[in-house]
Amino acid sequence: MTGANNQGMCTFSNPAGSCPWGSLTQPLANVSFTASKNITLTGNRFTGLGGAGLGVMYGAANTLIQGNEFTDIASTAILLGCTYDPLPTNPSDAAGIKRNCTPNGANETAAIGTNEILTGTTVADNVIHHIGTDYSSASGITLLFSQHTTITRNNLYDLPYTGITAGVIQGHVNQASTPQNTTNINSSNTISDNILHDYLSVRSDGGAVYVEGHQARYVYEADGTTIDPVRTLAKGLQVTGNIAYNGPTTNFTYYNDAGSEWINWQRNVAFRAGDKAHGGCSPTGHFWITGNYFSAGIQSYPCAQPVDTHASGNTTIPATPGPTDLPHALLRAAGTGSGSFTPVLSVPARIFYVSPTANATEVLVAGEGFGPATPVYIGTTPVAGVTHLSSGFMIVPIPPGTSAGQISVTPQVPGSIRLNDDDGAITYSGFAYADGRSYGDHRNDVHYATSNGSTASLTFTGTRVTVHGEQNTDQGNIGISVDGGPQQVVSTLPSDGVRHANVAVYTSGPLSPGRHTIVVTKLSGQYSTLDGFTV
Repeated sequence: MTGANNQGMCTFSNPAGSCPWGSLTQPLANVSFTASKNITLTGNRFTGLGGAGLGVMYGAANTLIQGNEFTDIASTAILLGCTYDPLPTNPSDAAGIKRNCTPNGANETAAIGTNEILTGTTVADNVIHHIGTDYSSASGITLLFSQHTTITRNNLYDLPYTGITAGVIQGHVNQASTPQNTTNINSSNTISDNILHDYLSVRSDGGAVYVEGHQARYVYEADGTTIDPVRTLAKGLQVTGNIAYNGPTTNFTYYNDAGSEWINWQRNVAFRAGDKAHGGCSPTGHFWITGNYFSAGIQSYPCAQPVDTHASGNTTIPATPGPTDLPHALLRAAGTGSGSFTPVLSVPARIFYVSPTANATEVLVAGEGFGPATPVYIGTTPVAGVTHLSSGFMIVPIPPGTSAGQISVTPQVPGSIRLNDDDGAITYSGFAYADGRSYGDHRNDVHYATSNGSTASLTFTGTRVTVHGEQNTDQGNIGISVDGGPQQVVSTLPSDGVRHANVAVYTSGPLSPGRHTIVVTKLSGQYSTLDGFTV
């Protein structure tokens, strides 16, 4: 934030919105286009970068960003548009556009107006993960002022904050009570069929898809003053077919924030993704919420009620849905490669979610990098009959007695079973759950404790056991006891002062065949972290 430090919530003067407000600083992008036409970027990797990865700013038209990978980037992966309104209520704000958004900066002499609106951008089939490494308030994709933008079939995960943000402006200028403080720039934009998971690992007050401000150019009826709702919604933001999961600290998975209006939320999915699947703070309204599959509630507006909402045909699903809880057609349509485009890049196959295995003959497996030939193993045994739905979802048949920890995309060490920290066989006292951390945890989650004396215990049948955790400077000692024997003290401080995730912090000696119980106790340090066991 630069300038005023009050998020723009100062007293508005005449014209509205012209008082000194805080400006969202325009981050520099490593590859940047302004006033370009008909640019295609495909098959590229953006990695190890400061600032934003790719910027497509004002005046650009018909840009195609397809089949790329964005990872290890300090700020947002893709920045579309500029933080300054291209049709400012106060003409003096045009200086901000010239300074931040045009090729020649302050030397730009062209008039500021509709020529500066971003149009016709398509962002499709990209993989975006582990971004916001320095600026943790960065979203995966940042969509500012634009028209005819399509963001579709992308996979976004391992994110510190929101997945896709749309319509953010200089502070929360528009509210339910003041919807007209800015002009309507956005029109005919679509966010569809994306897979978003393991987000909000660092920040809070965000969602999988976060929307703010005007999202439609109004279409009026014959009298010239009454808004035509059908034709205006057709020009509004279409948020359809997206699948969001593993965002446990989410406020609203699909988030209508300050002054947002004219949004069609249709056939989206949310599970393991916070207390509310849909809602927001002080939106203007005109929302249609239809045909969605949500494990949490909808239409939660704690700050101010919107003008109108229309909800129908939504289905409540379990927080841990299985293979029959979601339409397979919806799962097949989402994520990279689900359309006619075949990506030339790929990421390693990795599992992030397995539905409950108890009494199940098949499970829903969610993750990344799945292809038609991706193998699945139960322990060391390859699984036949796997249904590969998309790059993010599979249906896996399992025999009786299978645990989630046995299911993997690589064969496990012969004779061993890896139990993730969320396995039902583990009993906790004083530990809490953390998901979507993006540090390299097994299945991207851990259990952690802050109070000394907190315990995690596992009763198992086997001849050896390994404890997996984390080494970091904010940790200390843990105590390990097997079958009630003397407690062995183990340090989880790293010798090099650097965080190491998914580390084998303890392995027992040979045990007699049969049942055993291991207890892990936090002894010192700010945190103690458990990432599961291998038996």
